[in-house]
Amino acid sequence: MDEKLLALLGSDRLASRQIDELVGIARGLIADDNLNHAEIEFLQAWLAANLSISNHPVINKLYQRVNAILADGIIEHDEALELLCTLRQFAGSKFELGEVLTSTDLPLCDPPPPLSFAGTRYCFTGTFAFGQRKHCEQAVMERGAQAGALTQKTNFLVIGAYATESWKHSSFGNKIIQACEWRERGLPISVVTEQHWVAHL
Repeated sequence: MDEKLLALLGSDRLASRQIDELVGIARGLIADDNLNHAEIEFLQAWLAANLSISNHPVINKLYQRVNAILADGIIEHDEALELLCTLRQFAGSKFELGEVLTSTDLPLCDPPPPLSFAGTRYCFTGTFAFGQRKHCEQAVMERGAQAGALTQKTNFLVIGAYATESWKHSSFGNKIIQACEWRERGLPISVVTEQHWVAHL
């Protein structure tokens, strides 16, 4: 067989073993429903070691996210919770970093509305390709908007690109359901995807 084909087949088998091992690690880390500094550092070390073998996109993206969390040496509660949710989704389903939900999977505004920033209020939920939630909030605040928890004064609820089809049972499902209930009652809350939001930055 061609050497390139052999190399490709070998890399595919390696990637499959890596993902299987990562699923096992994720299940172990989330077993107590908590992530501490040592556990996150262990995950970082495993991801770094495996990136040196194979630059798998799932491992690469997760490695970037863990590096961002550990960059300042302080793990904030929201950062640990977001990573815990990501690992829980990864370990408990066919979730992959990069599995993007379509408009048929979520109660999105159809057609998606134009977005504005000055004088508006944003809420972000889910896991984002753009970065951590605080980075998304910073991006809109730099453009004159407010950002924070979901309230009846929220204008735009932005849903992160990385999610699973079982979003209703996820940590961010309650926000989406609440926003939709308020929208049905006539409150001007728009539910949009991360991709739509990024296009307006």
